[in-house]
Amino acid sequence: MSLKEYKKKRNFDRTPEPGPSAPKKREKTERDLIYVIQRHRASHLHWDLRLEESGVLKSWAIPKEPPTEEGLRRLAVHVEDHTLEYADFEGTIPEPEYGAGTVEIWDRGTYEPLETSASKRVFEIRGRKLKGPYCLIKLKGRDPKDKNWLFFKIKKGKTG
Repeated sequence: MSLKEYKKKRNFDRTPEPGPSAPKKREKTERDLIYVIQRHRASHLHWDLRLEESGVLKSWAIPKEPPTEEGLRRLAVHVEDHTLEYADFEGTIPEPEYGAGTVEIWDRGTYEPLETSASKRVFEIRGRKLKGPYCLIKLKGRDPKDKNWLFFKIKKGKTG
């Protein structure tokens, strides 16, 4: 996904969300990539997991509170990429805008990728609430365009 979809879904004259910007290249190491989860009280309460990758925030909507311990698996629906500036966004998106509702930062920190492929991401989270190794695995659906993933905490030293 790219920022094209992000821009298409929003009217930046009416929403306080960060406006469109080109993907940014930051001076960073793999130990300080942005990680943030935003609680989004929209038509349905959900949490948005965002991971910095290639100058944007790759994003997944999680319908239930993210897992803080092993053994809990959460559905994570892959959504459009967001700008890096979105990592700091908190506020209310007005009706009738896409995603109308209140957005607040639930957890933030950094992450380090440990394993990355088109259908699997294993990473070490260093947040205030979530800490340790986590995994995102794409569920195999009938349609290759399916966006459903699982998000869960794994044992230290294990790669999913």
